[in-house]
Amino acid sequence: MKVEALIFNAIGVLCIAAAIVYGLWSREPIGTTALVLSGGLTFLIGGFFWFVSRRIDARPEDRKDADIAEGAGELGFFSPGSYWPFAVALSAGLMGLALAFFHVWMIVMGVAALLITVGGLLFEYYVGQNARG
Repeated sequence: MKVEALIFNAIGVLCIAAAIVYGLWSREPIGTTALVLSGGLTFLIGGFFWFVSRRIDARPEDRKDADIAEGAGELGFFSPGSYWPFAVALSAGLMGLALAFFHVWMIVMGVAALLITVGGLLFEYYVGQNARG
């Protein structure tokens, strides 16, 4: 986690430095504010990773003397034949389109589609033929 914290904090420093240069050079408040907020958000993520890295044991990625084989193993379970991620992407696209044009009826449809597809993705292995009984 220390590597991730370093990356995000470096990006935060870059955003703040760019905000200072941009603010002094252009005197435009909106872009300066956006850069400062972007830097603040990356510092927030970097601070979280730094906080977590102090509370957990060092991973192989964090140690300079680690071997590649130490990072081997199971990373998690990923469903090989699920159509739910595609459906979630379609419903998120519908929601983005609805928010872009601000059609209330389309926003309602997008929220409903997102709730259904995210629920289907989350509970895919708890219902139907995949349920463990």
